[in-house]
Amino acid sequence: MMIIVGVLRQTGVFEYTAIWAAKRARGSPLRIMILLVLVSALASALLDNVTTVLLIAPVTLLVCDRLNINTTSFLMAEVFASNIGGAATLVGDPPNIIVASRAGLTFNDFMLHLTPLVVIVLIALIAVLPRLFGSITVEADRIADVMALDEGEAIRDRGLLVKCGAVLVLVFAAFVAHPVLHIQPSLVALLGAGMLIAVSGLTRSEYLSSVEWDTLLFFAGLFIMVGALVKTGVVNDLARAATQLTGGNIVATAFLILGVSAPISGIIDNIPYVATMTPLVAELVAVMGGQPSTDTPWWALALGADFGGNLTAIGASANVVMLGIARRAGAPISFWEFTRKGAVVTAVSIALAAIYLWLRYFVLLH
Repeated sequence: MMIIVGVLRQTGVFEYTAIWAAKRARGSPLRIMILLVLVSALASALLDNVTTVLLIAPVTLLVCDRLNINTTSFLMAEVFASNIGGAATLVGDPPNIIVASRAGLTFNDFMLHLTPLVVIVLIALIAVLPRLFGSITVEADRIADVMALDEGEAIRDRGLLVKCGAVLVLVFAAFVAHPVLHIQPSLVALLGAGMLIAVSGLTRSEYLSSVEWDTLLFFAGLFIMVGALVKTGVVNDLARAATQLTGGNIVATAFLILGVSAPISGIIDNIPYVATMTPLVAELVAVMGGQPSTDTPWWALALGADFGGNLTAIGASANVVMLGIARRAGAPISFWEFTRKGAVVTAVSIALAAIYLWLRYFVLLH
């Protein structure tokens, strides 16, 4: 997916989308924020939240500069939305990929079980935006500057955009058809990247530069360490302790995982947390295998980690990237400023997630 996104970035389609959204908002700061939030959430569901922040933030800075308004509110709103939107699909957030690979969950499973909740949480986020960031005023002549931007100029390679669109359609069709095709999402993404390399005409350095090698090596080392914890029996002991704490009850277990995952993911990056927790959850699910809704602990883990990433500035990789962009733009965001806003968003998100899990898996199924 890194290569696919890297090639797609060359077309300028993300800049086009952000400018289009700003113009459709008619220069209203709140409407622009809402549209950029929606664009960020949708892009994160299809790509990943770090890539979304990297692509949307530059245009956000451009729009805010034209309007002569502070960028921090917009950047924070976008990263909140990207972390929420990433929970909707298997490929939207790295923790989801880790959960899916361990639990045997498909792209369709995430769409069916988590996307409805993500829509609800996004509506709640939009509702609290005015309270989080207050009223933002802008001069009339500044609005005219935004309306003068030409989104068509953002598209740098229309031919490549058509090719990317065709490949993405095939890739996501294969994701959806996984129960029939039985092709792993990782292989689908690899094949899609190969197709784009073949038809894009880009040089080797152009498409390889989009691969985050440090991240891949980090994952490799992390999985080795987690595997060692499994082999030494540490994970098994923790699973048994958690089972005793919850009495082996699936409802209590799901809520324990959700409640613990959110704050821990806010303190440490949610990727290593989920990589460490997946074998533990697998043990718990195995112990409670005879009970209904045994996939619910997996959903609780994914939601707690994804939504908990909004809690602090270091809770998700996208947050760190956004802080760096804000600092370089001359509008630094402090750790505590982010945390004050993020705590509200996380509390609302986790509360809605708890209600959703309880109603969908423990009330409506009985």
